[in-house]
Amino acid sequence: MEKLRVLFVCTHNSARSQMAEGLLRAMAGDRYEVYSAGTEPRGVHPLAVRVMQELGIDLSGHRSEHVDTYRDVPMDYVVTVCDSAREHCPYVPARRRNLHQSFPDPSAVEGDEATRLEAFRRVRDQIRAWLEETFVRQAP
Repeated sequence: MEKLRVLFVCTHNSARSQMAEGLLRAMAGDRYEVYSAGTEPRGVHPLAVRVMQELGIDLSGHRSEHVDTYRDVPMDYVVTVCDSAREHCPYVPARRRNLHQSFPDPSAVEGDEATRLEAFRRVRDQIRAWLEETFVRQAP
């Protein structure tokens, strides 16, 4: 059975889309081929790497890519995970469905390291719950 291709898109491809990619690959990598990209890629956020490592998911080898990298790659699902990406993303057609689910930007949270880590954990867990409901239990 051929895996379905999923592309997660956010503005910087540094946190939300990276976490979504790592999570879905870990949760259902036998069913999905997963990618992530950004409209203005800036590198993977170190706190995203750290909170994903807590789940045993290694993002340290990931890099930020521009959404144009996947313009000619046929995707079954294209998912924008922030409102800015939805508004500014060049249209990337999906063979099955384009989806949008906005998550708060954990990198925008200010405060000490504990406060910022908690923001990343909270968003990671929100993404994980949404992926479980949307992609793991059923196909969108």
